[in-house]
Amino acid sequence: MQLGMIGLGRMGGNIVRRLQRAGHTCVVFDRDPAPGQALTAEGAVTVPSLADMVRALAAPRTIWVMLPAGAATEQAIAELKGLLSAGDIVIDGGNTNWKDDIRRAAELKSVGLSYVDVGTSGGVWGLERGYCLMIGGDAAVVQHLDPIFKALAPGKGDLLPTAQRETRDPRVEQGYLHAGANGAGHFVKMIHNGIEYGMMQAIAEGFDILKNANSPRLPEELRLDLETADIAEVWRRGSVITSWLLDLTSSALAADGDLAGFSGHVDDSGEGRWTVEAAIAEAVPAEVLTSALYTRFRSRQDHTFAEKVLSAMRHGFGGHVEPVKPASAKP
Repeated sequence: MQLGMIGLGRMGGNIVRRLQRAGHTCVVFDRDPAPGQALTAEGAVTVPSLADMVRALAAPRTIWVMLPAGAATEQAIAELKGLLSAGDIVIDGGNTNWKDDIRRAAELKSVGLSYVDVGTSGGVWGLERGYCLMIGGDAAVVQHLDPIFKALAPGKGDLLPTAQRETRDPRVEQGYLHAGANGAGHFVKMIHNGIEYGMMQAIAEGFDILKNANSPRLPEELRLDLETADIAEVWRRGSVITSWLLDLTSSALAADGDLAGFSGHVDDSGEGRWTVEAAIAEAVPAEVLTSALYTRFRSRQDHTFAEKVLSAMRHGFGGHVEPVKPASAKP
């Protein structure tokens, strides 16, 4: 299939690469010409504007927007609305609020365009590992796009099959899910990220306790000098808490047991906040997820070893870089 990609950042560029490896053709655009030039060398067609992208794609067109949630995505989709023709499809693969998906889908439908929201998980490792996809939109449109989603998904891999799934959607076992109508894809991804916050926080707090088992606050006879890098590594191998997040923690601790390269300043993407808002709206208790979100707020004021572990994990799976500290004001 042919696909247009708007936004060639950490994930957009690698999505294009994975699609091209699977035999799909891509027309790409980014305000920064550098990533487009790199992809041109790999077989993509780079265009200087969204209007040129629309002209370069054969109808019915499919254009994937991979930009930060908010103004950048809104502006791109608004421009596309005036350029595309009835029957064309717009995909938003970023971390958009699911309520915006419902509004956009209605706006685009009024001019004959289809809209699909795709929660995309995989971070900077998606090129090789594949992307877990959570998709919202009309069933017929999602089915039309199946070759794209199948190419991006990780596939079954070496995971054992789950019992009693014989009559369920086989796409799920490949790593992509049609979650429901517009908004469902990003809603499921939002909850995924909220859970991610809680899992990361539990791992981080556990390693903080391990790190402080030798604290001078403890009686000398009760102090333990523990090697956190080795503990993370042994837990990766057969323990109940084995996970990719633990893999990333082990890798970071093996490189530097003190995580001196991380300050402990941990940002939140917005989806953790939206998850808590959804829990409030539904009157669902979400103590762990809420606490994990608040800890990220506090991390910007005072840092613990736990926050360094959190920061190391975020850098590992998403390439997130801590913000540069502002220079101290001169007296």
